[in-house]
Amino acid sequence: MASGIDWGNWGRYPKEYNPSVHGSFDPARYYGKADTAFGDVKIGELGAWVSRREKGPVKLAQMIGRAYWRWQHKYVLPKKAGVAPFFQVTCLAMAFFYAINYPKLKHHGHMKYH
Repeated sequence: MASGIDWGNWGRYPKEYNPSVHGSFDPARYYGKADTAFGDVKIGELGAWVSRREKGPVKLAQMIGRAYWRWQHKYVLPKKAGVAPFFQVTCLAMAFFYAINYPKLKHHGHMKYH
């Protein structure tokens, strides 16, 4: 069965990572070729910017993993982290459960009596 996943690189560092150049490995960093940040892209250049992106389920999973580690480094792992990550996870869970229960809840506003 042929798939687009490189199983020989499973569980290893990214191919672009070079310890002598990059130093210690950081899972929140993208080691590929640097490109224009999304916030710096002009509306007219958006199509070309999207076409330069590497797409696919593996790249999406890597992007989500990097975002998770950036969030961990910013809110959870500092010595004086505080309660911000607790409230962020709580609000995310509330929004998620509201979204999955919305089909049952949307008819409650039209009822005359509870």
